[in-house]
Amino acid sequence: MSQQFTHVDSRGAARMVDVSGKQPTVRRATARAVVELGPTVASVMDDDAVPKGDVLAVARIAGIAAAKKTPELLPLAHVIGVHGTTVDIEREGEVLTITAECATADRTGVEMEALTAASVAALAVVDMVKGLDKGVRIAGVELIAKSGGKSGDWHRA
Repeated sequence: MSQQFTHVDSRGAARMVDVSGKQPTVRRATARAVVELGPTVASVMDDDAVPKGDVLAVARIAGIAAAKKTPELLPLAHVIGVHGTTVDIEREGEVLTITAECATADRTGVEMEALTAASVAALAVVDMVKGLDKGVRIAGVELIAKSGGKSGDWHRA
């Protein structure tokens, strides 16, 4: 069985899929990033003493801003209206879990926007604390759910 890729033309060249004929629908996507802080950073965060300031506030704003810039970073991503974005961050000991949710009423989904928001929020955490510990790491980024559009709802098992 031959698989046809939508982002490649008949000659194999990359192209942006034409979604102009599709009707806008409400779509949502949620992504997660995990950041492992290490004991030094966790301790400094406990004391609200990170030299660069409020790590979580900066990460939230960075994630929201990043969602809106997704098509500037990913060449085949469509410019869509990102109508809502939240970036929530939970800390358990030395681990931060960043959850980004994006919503739109447009012709294509917001999975890449949610993944970009979670990724950039995680990068902002690293940037905020790298002077304290170079060992801080992003342990993973993944899509955890999406809804709407032709392919319907999907949730990570």
